[in-house]
Parts: sequence; structure tokens; C-alpha cells
Amino acid sequence: MQCILASVVALGILVATCNAACFNQPPELKENLEGCLYKDELHELGSEFRTKDCYDCTCSMDGSMRCCQAYGTPVGYDKKKCKAIFNKKTCTYRVVEKKDRSKECEGHAMVG
Repeated sequence: MQCILASVVALGILVATCNAACFNQPPELKENLEGCLYKDELHELGSEFRTKDCYDCTCSMDGSMRCCQAYGTPVGYDKKKCKAIFNKKTCTYRVVEKKDRSKECEGHAMVG
């Protein structure tokens, strides 16, 4: 029974963490707008797209939009020995050794 309770609590924390990286935008109120407007870019109704600031977005048929971070944040690594480096082109993190950035650090997980 304790195992089930612990699993439910852990899942709740994970869902809360993931939802914190999302936002919803209601439909724009402009006449004849046939899509979703994100930072002055119009996206087709029903489309999915990735933004330059690493959000995966969905433009619903009613013009509303939901966007969530396209990446997880690394946790659980030795911050004295290692460093997390973000690649804006791929929207991913690499955790590497500070002394030798060609070497990946082990034992980390991604959250978010």
C-alpha cells in the first residue's frame, strides 16, 4: 500500500513539474485571423510547430494555442565536476565534465 501511495505522489509531482513548463493562449480577437499568432508569426489552424525559444505548440481549430517546453532540465549530476550546456538549435541539454567538455557526465536525469 505504501508503494502505491509513493507512486501516486511521485506521479503528481512529475505532472505538476511538467505542467509548469506549459501555457495556454486563448484565440486572438482580430477579425479574419485564421490561425494562431505567436510572436508575430501566424500558424495554421490545426498545426503543430516548434518556436525559436524551444516550445512545442499546438494551434487548435478554434484559434487557441497550447505550448510546452520542448526540453527537460538535467538534475542529479555532480555540479562541482559537471556542467549542463543548452543547445538552442536542437533544444537539448548535454551534461559534460567541466575540465573536459568532450566527456559526458553519467548519472543524471531530465525533468520537465
